[in-house]
Amino acid sequence: MKTPAAALSLVLLAACATKEPAVPPGAFRVSWTGMSDNSILPQKSAGNLKTNPNCLGDNVSPPVQWSNAPDKTRSFVILVDDQAGRAGLGVSHMVVYGIPANVTSFVEGELSSAPQGGRFVAGRSTPGPTGWFGPCPPRGNAPQHYVMTMIATTLGPSELAPGLTRAEVLKALEGGKALSAASYAFRYAH
Repeated sequence: MKTPAAALSLVLLAACATKEPAVPPGAFRVSWTGMSDNSILPQKSAGNLKTNPNCLGDNVSPPVQWSNAPDKTRSFVILVDDQAGRAGLGVSHMVVYGIPANVTSFVEGELSSAPQGGRFVAGRSTPGPTGWFGPCPPRGNAPQHYVMTMIATTLGPSELAPGLTRAEVLKALEGGKALSAASYAFRYAH
């Protein structure tokens, strides 16, 4: 039998777990337009690799926006990872970088296509394609968690060559070139 204090603690804990944590004013933050942190990604944003029966989407990158970057930011990096993918070995779903400091958003689908107008440099995800590669988890899995990390850097937009992997980009940011990071989590299952 639960005491009234224990029951109240459980209710308060449940209420806190369902609300998005408050972000301090002026904090560097990233989000996907129209989606709250930890929400379910729409199927159209899932991968569409025809050789993989788990890729049932249209590979449309969600719209992303960010604000309050550090003052010395010269460019941004966006990484999207699935730590549980490939049976725990991880999958890198997006590696883009060289995003100029004056860019603060991408529209839906913009990160799915080849870079245009110098707005980003496409890296190489685990499956190989450049830019956004949507989730393709095994059927019947519980919703898998994905994390988008945005990194503000001191690198100029053209300092890194196209086609780098996640590990190569992170290595290039060592030595104080990463100023700050913000992250956003989402889930997907089919």
